Amino acid sequence: MSEFAGRVAVVTGAGSGIGRALAVTLAAKGTRLALSDVDTVGLAETVQRAKDLGAEVHSTHLDVTQREAVFEYADAVLERFGVVNQVYNNAGIAYHGEFERTEFKNIERIMDVDFWGVVNVSKAFLPHLIASGDGHLVNVSSLFGLLSMPGQTAYNAAKFAVRGFTESLRQEMLIAGHPVRVTCVHPGGIKTAIARNATVPDGDDQASFAQFFDSKLARTTPEDAAKTIVDGVRRNRARVLIGADAKLLDAWVRLVGPSYQRVVAIIAGRVLPKG
Repeated sequence: MSEFAGRVAVVTGAGSGIGRALAVTLAAKGTRLALSDVDTVGLAETVQRAKDLGAEVHSTHLDVTQREAVFEYADAVLERFGVVNQVYNNAGIAYHGEFERTEFKNIERIMDVDFWGVVNVSKAFLPHLIASGDGHLVNVSSLFGLLSMPGQTAYNAAKFAVRGFTESLRQEMLIAGHPVRVTCVHPGGIKTAIARNATVPDGDDQASFAQFFDSKLARTTPEDAAKTIVDGVRRNRARVLIGADAKLLDAWVRLVGPSYQRVVAIIAGRVLPKG
């Protein structure tokens, strides 16, 4: 058995974007799939694409913020397949807005999905990954889990939290000697609908923000992102950077240190669309 053929992989947020591309990439490698999303229409399309490639698929409508439902889902996946080898925590949402004008509910929503969703799924599936004898947990952070941007206080907070959580968990698995590898993924600008589906403060022009992201920042396709993630899993990478933007900016931030913040503030103040 290869690292993917015959294995059972769980993918959250599989209804579109990177999640869908991961499902299709894994299906082509002979992986058995447990796919979930809150978007049942998009999820159904992903399921069909995976089945067309010959994959065995279990699909469920799942809101990763609902802890009890997540644990029930983990039990259902184990009952269906008898084992869980890989978990890809991909589900996430975006929000753009200055903290001064951001309501608590906006921050809480981002943290609930982007951070607590990762924690909920990781907690529910970790015992099954350990029991598999060859588990791998993949948590999707962001380029914004490596550097901060104005207008992204909520999103930065969640994605930095995912990074810290994931890196700490990898260390715990090593200390405990558990057969579970852990990888943190940091995508740069990916050509998905995340910006178009993002929320903004009341009165802000959401369309301008989405258009700016799609035209100026989104450079990598979901398919390329999925291939990079799967290769990172195969190589047991602790950290996977996706896109030239993520690689270059990560190197730049490590080189210049905290002074990057002033440079980013100056550039962002000139180029980012105004609310």
